[in-house]
Amino acid sequence: MRPTPTPLRPVGSTSATASAQSTNRRRPNLTLPIPKPDPFPRSDPPLAVPLPLPPNSSASSSSSSVSPSIPATPQLSDLEKLRRIGSGSGGTVWMVRHRQTQRIYGLKVIYGNHEDAVRRHICREIEILRTVDNPFVVRCHGMYDHAGEIQILLEYMDHGSLEGKRIASEKPLAKVAAQVLQGLYYLHKRKIVHRDIKPSNLLINAANQVKIADFGVSRILAQTMDPCNSAVGTIAYMSPERINTDLNQGIYDGYAGDIWSFGLSILEFYLGRFPFGENVGRQGDWASLMCSICYSNPPEAPSTASSDFRDFISCCLQKEPMKRLTAFRLLQHRFISQFSSVTPAPNTFVGTAGGSTLPHPLRPPPSFS
Repeated sequence: MRPTPTPLRPVGSTSATASAQSTNRRRPNLTLPIPKPDPFPRSDPPLAVPLPLPPNSSASSSSSSVSPSIPATPQLSDLEKLRRIGSGSGGTVWMVRHRQTQRIYGLKVIYGNHEDAVRRHICREIEILRTVDNPFVVRCHGMYDHAGEIQILLEYMDHGSLEGKRIASEKPLAKVAAQVLQGLYYLHKRKIVHRDIKPSNLLINAANQVKIADFGVSRILAQTMDPCNSAVGTIAYMSPERINTDLNQGIYDGYAGDIWSFGLSILEFYLGRFPFGENVGRQGDWASLMCSICYSNPPEAPSTASSDFRDFISCCLQKEPMKRLTAFRLLQHRFISQFSSVTPAPNTFVGTAGGSTLPHPLRPPPSFS
């Protein structure tokens, strides 16, 4: 009896069966657990290194042409603290020395632990600060993140701030005003509003060069401090429309706000005291201070001052923001030009003083010989 022949299988049936079995073994929803990093590591904090700047929004080719102009940031470990040169509610400023070059810097330490979103904001601010290169603005050299503190490396001004200084002679006062105005013009041209112009933020060195400090840092402090405390000591120099939003239809022009703060500071240098009366000081009670700024007449230069200086101060301290002259226009004012040789800028300002409804224009600054 013959054995029954084995039935023939179609070609490729073996591979098809294997493929079907492998398909059944697949687990498309299977995931492997990936350990997450410990948000609070117990190891020692890493060494402090300069924070890398965020990538430029422009193309990489354009960033390569910008980066060479920004000097490398020294390592924090290479800086030696010499002495404390200032402190406030937001942080402390130290005089430090770079060990390799013996160069002196100012190191501003901002207190507090900052969330990631705040740190990213600070990085963007520092990126702006590091690109600023003007002889009338304090240079920012870099930033460090160390033990939860943000530290900013700044140009050192060896004669400190102009806070508490009296400059009763108009000629040196005009030279101080001209330097501050050129720094303000530079910042405004780059669409940077300082927001905290006051005597303590105007620094001077041994060469009698006056430079604006802490621009941008005030915005960093506003992100890292309690909103009420961040205004202490600064509200005295705020413009009326910034304090009372009901003024000027609720519109705040930061450029015009800087001009008010500048004019108030220059008048304080001349008087040797805070301009809003003998009974209203910078550290007085908030109610009296705010009422004086918002509802009383703007302070004026005394009658013993020259007519040019009185008019100069009036052009800065106008209640209506649009009536305040811009930094460019103030540089052309006679109070400035009589003590400096001013070369008119190529583009002449179009408009009239004290009533133009044009937005604050930005024009190339005049050069001083």
